[in-house]
Amino acid sequence: MADAFEDEADQTVTIDEYIEELEAEELEADLVLGGDEGTECTYPRGYMKRQAIFSCLTCVPDGTAGVCTACSLSCHDGHEVVELWTKRKFCCDCGNSKFGGVLCKLCPSKETENSKNSYNHNFRGSYCTCGRPYPDPDVKEQIEMIQCCICEDWFHENHLGLNSSDEIPRDEDGEPLYEDFICQQCAITCSFLKLYPAYIWAMSKQNNAPSVSNAENVVDNGSLASRYPDKNEDNVPVAEILGNSSSSGSKPESVSTKEESVCDKGTEINVSSEDTKPCNENQELSAKCIIGVDINVSSVLLEKMEPMFLSKKWRELLCKCGTCYEFYTSNGIEYLTDKEDTIEAYEKMAKSKREEKLKQQEGAELNFLNTLNHVQKIEILSGIADMKNEFRTFLESFDQSKPVTSEDIKGVFENLAKKKKQRLS
Repeated sequence: MADAFEDEADQTVTIDEYIEELEAEELEADLVLGGDEGTECTYPRGYMKRQAIFSCLTCVPDGTAGVCTACSLSCHDGHEVVELWTKRKFCCDCGNSKFGGVLCKLCPSKETENSKNSYNHNFRGSYCTCGRPYPDPDVKEQIEMIQCCICEDWFHENHLGLNSSDEIPRDEDGEPLYEDFICQQCAITCSFLKLYPAYIWAMSKQNNAPSVSNAENVVDNGSLASRYPDKNEDNVPVAEILGNSSSSGSKPESVSTKEESVCDKGTEINVSSEDTKPCNENQELSAKCIIGVDINVSSVLLEKMEPMFLSKKWRELLCKCGTCYEFYTSNGIEYLTDKEDTIEAYEKMAKSKREEKLKQQEGAELNFLNTLNHVQKIEILSGIADMKNEFRTFLESFDQSKPVTSEDIKGVFENLAKKKKQRLS
């Protein structure tokens, strides 16, 4: 019995700690859900740039469907649901042909299939190259996972293709120094990033910028440093964009380029076709290539398959000329030039919604008080004062060496009820 009390005492927290923990959990949930309160199906909004998605293995065991937050709560409550965090360009599948005739409770009228949705093994509850679930029931200690910003799969830190997890760019407190991670496989598609100066890479104690090999029709590493401007297309200095987040040092020394680009020859760039239309309608394509190489015909061969860690704000430094954007589009990575695609933008939106919600709640409380007459206001204020006094009396008389139990709290409210009855009688 003594051991039981000792275990219970170890788990006790102060009221302030409990409230702080609750607020932290609420904030974390809001950041994951993007501020979505889960009351309306997102299907009418189409393929959203980013939203929280869930996979119901009870309804679709093969993991080829995803549902929004509201549907996970209203239509799949009590089911085996896999939380996938966020996915880009996804439209809620709930109730379509994959659900065997079971319609969505929130939005019954839907197309039979969302052809533009993309699914991977995460939808079956498997992650990483090892294909294990998370949390993994067969291991004692869970290994932290990192999401690739391209394929959006999650990878264990010891399965990234690094010699050691110490190569992951982190500060002294263990916080990430990188904004985005690109897995080994996706690094092949994104090898063109080696054409950019070293300051787009997030560096740790060991250099994480993948090395490249020199070959015919291959631009060697760093050869474009002299061509890359000190300012981006919006005339904002690169140093200002990166701020203090870049840990890779200053801009590399100038090195001569080995080949002349189509952009340098004055080749006209057609930016009016649908194939090169920006994913963000407010985004304009640049007429001049800032890296000076046509990445559609020039290639970069990586010496070995290695993951990539990109510095903060690196996307703002990407070239947005028609030629480069054509490459992004043909490889399905045009979203990299869209600021709203980033997790940072998603969480910023979530925080803004949270702040607005809290303001509305405060306003609702004030409006409620304004609807009360004088007697009702006095009654509420008296009740609050009684509660404060009752808790103060309880804490002053309570043995601090013992944990507070549910029976203790129940006793406090029973005393409050008795006092209210006496006051009204």
